This record gives sequence, structure tokens and C-alpha cells, in this order.
Amino acid sequence: METKLNVVILSHTPEFEQNIVRGARLCYSSADIEELRDQITPESAERFLNMILEIGHGSILEHSSITFGIEGVSRSLTHQLVRHRVGCSYSQKSQRYVSEGQFEYVIPKPIAKYDRLKADYIKMMEKLQEDYNHITLSLLVEQIKEQAAIGKVTEEVSSAIANGIEGEALVEILKAGDKKLYSKLEKIAIENARYVLPNACETKIQVTMNVRALFNFFKERLCDRAQEEIRDMAYEMWLACMEIAPTIFKYAVPTCVHGKCKEGKMTCGKMLYYKEKHGKIIKKYEK
Repeated sequence: METKLNVVILSHTPEFEQNIVRGARLCYSSADIEELRDQITPESAERFLNMILEIGHGSILEHSSITFGIEGVSRSLTHQLVRHRVGCSYSQKSQRYVSEGQFEYVIPKPIAKYDRLKADYIKMMEKLQEDYNHITLSLLVEQIKEQAAIGKVTEEVSSAIANGIEGEALVEILKAGDKKLYSKLEKIAIENARYVLPNACETKIQVTMNVRALFNFFKERLCDRAQEEIRDMAYEMWLACMEIAPTIFKYAVPTCVHGKCKEGKMTCGKMLYYKEKHGKIIKKYEK
């Protein structure tokens, strides 16, 4: 089943911009903590942030963070995402503990735009679903028989095996009579069957990043050099961040938006496109 990207902000640091400004002003002031706090207004915070971010004072950005809930992305994407480690925390849906009995999957846009190729791709996903279900059930049944051979199952299960009952029927008998053993054997089955699941398999992940980590993430993953799926996710995250703190996140864009492309000979050549794309959003929040 095809899935769709969904990005939501679950929580963020209170007094988001002011918290960063307090850290920055502390570096340059002899005032005490309470005095610094009371001096900061939304207007003074905006002026100070523009000044400090233009000169690239990055450590102050670590004082505020955002937690995202993300779904409708592939395991391929999250393998890339978790490479961002400093200032980042992740919790992802486990394929060891959660069955993928009817997994959803991501279809990459370059594949989806060709009907014939998309149809072939979907067939492959359906076949992998069948393979996963087959291995899960078969391994579960083999384990039940193994437990029966050493006398670790109920009389109902032993009788069912003696009468030639197999497959899902046998599993249901075990589940009804010994939920603890069923849960133990099911976990072993699904954590091993998952080896046949594709990178396209949909996953859900909670991500917490401080603002400095988000700056690094956006500069890398909003760039055209990033793979399209993670670039689309990064853009949705950036839009959500702009709702919270536009004064800060207008700087959290690919280097070509406010200056020169950092990719050198590897440049995508689309600097004007990205300047316009992000510039329109930035301008929307200008007062």
C-alpha cells in the first residue's frame, strides 16, 4: 500500500527565540541572568538574532530544540537521516517488535512518473509482502512444533499437531491457550522475517534536533544534491520551523540562497530556482 509523507511538530522549546538570544547576550554582557531575561523583547530579540546569525555565531543555537513526528517515509530515507548525529535524537518504529503484516511503502517519484514502471514496482512490493508473511507464518509454525517436541505447549496444541493441523489454524490455537509463549515465538518470527523487507518499507520516526543541528541538516538536505525523498521531507520540516521562528530559520537554507553554492564543480546549476523557491517563503514572513 502506497503511503504519503506527513511531518508535524510535536513540541519545541518555550520562548524559542528569546532562549537563544539570552545565551548570545550572556557571552557579551556583565549583567546577571534575571536582568538579561527582563531586557529581551520580541523586537530586540529579532534585531539581535539577525546580527548574530549574519556573523555565524552557531553555538547559541543549541539552546532551543524542536521535536518532529514524521511518517510516510522509507527506511532508505531514515538510513540517511540518522547520519545526522550531533545534537539529534531519534526513536523509530521497530520491525522487531511491530509486525509488517501489511506494510506500506514509498514509491520514488522518478519511478512513479512512468506508469509501466510503477506497476512493476507495486508488483514487487506485493511479492515481498507475500514473502514476508510466508516466512513469518512458517517460522512461527516450526517453532511451535519444536516447542511441542520438548513438551512446552498445551495439550490442545499437542493434539492439534497430532491431528495434522497446520498454518494459521495451529497458530490461533497456541495464541488462544498460551499468549505468553505465542508472543515470544511471534517476536522471533517477525524479527527474522524482516530481512526480506525492502528499503521502500514505510516507517515512522520521532526526531529531536537542536537548532544548530537543524541548520546543518537543512543546509545539506534542502540542497538539490540530496536525494529527492529526504529533500522533500526537509522542506516540509523547514516550512514548519518557519512558522515557529522565521527570524532564525530564514538563514537555515542551502548556501546558494544567501550566497554561493558550496558544491563547486558538483553544483546542480539551479541556484536561481532555489533562491526564488526559498526566497518567496522568507519574504512571506518579513514584517
